[in-house]
Amino acid sequence: EVEKVTAQSYSLLGQAYFQTGDFKKAMSSMETAVSMAEEEGYKPRENWYVILAACISELKDQIGEEESLLRKIDIYEILVNLYPKKMYFIQLGGIYSQLSREIDYMVTLKAAYQKDLLDKQTEYLTLASLLLQNNNPYWAAKVLEDGRKKKVPVIDEKTKEEKILPVVKDNEKNLKLLADAWRMAQEMDLAIPIMEKAAKLAKDGQTYIILGSLYLSEDKLEEAVLAIEEGLKKGKVKNSSQARLTLGQAYFELQNFDQAKKEFRIAARNDDKKIKKTANSWIKYTENEEIRVKNLALRRDYIQNQS
Repeated sequence: EVEKVTAQSYSLLGQAYFQTGDFKKAMSSMETAVSMAEEEGYKPRENWYVILAACISELKDQIGEEESLLRKIDIYEILVNLYPKKMYFIQLGGIYSQLSREIDYMVTLKAAYQKDLLDKQTEYLTLASLLLQNNNPYWAAKVLEDGRKKKVPVIDEKTKEEKILPVVKDNEKNLKLLADAWRMAQEMDLAIPIMEKAAKLAKDGQTYIILGSLYLSEDKLEEAVLAIEEGLKKGKVKNSSQARLTLGQAYFELQNFDQAKKEFRIAARNDDKKIKKTANSWIKYTENEEIRVKNLALRRDYIQNQS
């Protein structure tokens, strides 16, 4: 009696070819094994697809780099559905990235995130950045928040002790990214406390300047003044004249016109024509507003005295 040739038979043949380095025959045998398994009505085994992907990598020079990547996409798309392990999502996402298919890369990483497979800071930051680039700030913020909450075991390099730490660390860079995501999502009440934490960790004053601008946008004028002044005091601000303009605007809203004009005059010393013009316009506007407010006060006093 002739023994029936099955998908398993071809998979064993394919593995043997792979071990001997005959990747072309290995790939052909594995493709046959997968087809036969599907015809026989059962799920092809995980390692059959893995060997197929490995064969394609080994034959990259013969197949062509782009074609080999496209073929591997087909395999990894099957793997993430049939055997949803983190490494397959990461490999699939990496191929999409190589092909500059950023949307597909984002969707793949997001699927891994939703299955709670991500466990590295770089993975969370990459996904958040992709979401921001594609106008999904709310989801970017949610991803970062979840990364801050998720704890994983980490081996301390010095002591060799295991510690349980958040995946996404609360450093200045990460907190600024999170605050920016909440700001872009119009969630200012969530953005401001995060930016406050980032400012306290910052080595320069720039983060306090950004914080001051956030306060000003929410009409928190005293807080805006304190934050911007702290930023200027700390130093290493990217554009101190622009910061002075913002500070002057905060003082203007507080009707502290003398201090506002002082800040605008400092800003007007800048060589940048645009900043100089803006500062001088604010000086004129402040002087006119100061006169208007004084006249209103005089009129109010006159009416009260008459009554």
